[in-house]
Amino acid sequence: METGENDFKSSRTTLINGTQLILVNNCRKSIWPGILGNTGKMTPKDGGFHMRSGDEVVFDVPNKWSGRIWARQNCHFNNTGKGSCDTGDCNGQLKCLGLGGKPPATVVEMTLGSSTSPLHFYDVSLVDGFNVPVSMRPVGGGIGCGVAECDVDLNICCPSALEVKVGGTVVGCKSACLAIQSAKYCCTGKFADPKTCKPTIFAHLFKAICPKAYSYAFDESSSLNKCRASRYVIIFCPPK
Repeated sequence: METGENDFKSSRTTLINGTQLILVNNCRKSIWPGILGNTGKMTPKDGGFHMRSGDEVVFDVPNKWSGRIWARQNCHFNNTGKGSCDTGDCNGQLKCLGLGGKPPATVVEMTLGSSTSPLHFYDVSLVDGFNVPVSMRPVGGGIGCGVAECDVDLNICCPSALEVKVGGTVVGCKSACLAIQSAKYCCTGKFADPKTCKPTIFAHLFKAICPKAYSYAFDESSSLNKCRASRYVIIFCPPK
């Protein structure tokens, strides 16, 4: 399934206050998106649900909403919503309900307006590692709007030191922070500053392959998109 911008121009709802998010699973297999609203923000769809290949899910978030969205892979849940996922798991629950995903996971981050600015800010982050290609872009265009994405499967070229395997198959690629767990690689302690925390060889690799994604905590600002649109589409495994 290949998804183009024109496929989303006929909206299902007219938004008065808030923003519409359109999630599309363009992957060949099912995914289980996880959603986490930032502190004090609501969590749509109870924080998690199932999407088969080709599925599209649409929901609205209020003005000034902020949070993150990621994909979970190879999940198995019982009829009470308990189980596990190979990547992105949120404490073994279908509905994450305020819980974040276990790294490695490719994360879409957004702040859709604030008390001081009506602008929307969004990015795709590899700071927590990688599991699934993903992109976020406005529907219908907008002034200064860009595409945040990592549309390449980094699992194929993941350095062996960062690989997460299940049954011999690489399902995720750890960040250097997760793999090495040192202040230098995690940008913590005396390295919690852009002047002292520099990109690692792994961050350089991720950046070269996915230049429109954050590769480490203090990546350059070109990875952050600024926009003001009423609708955005988030595509897992976006077409090239």
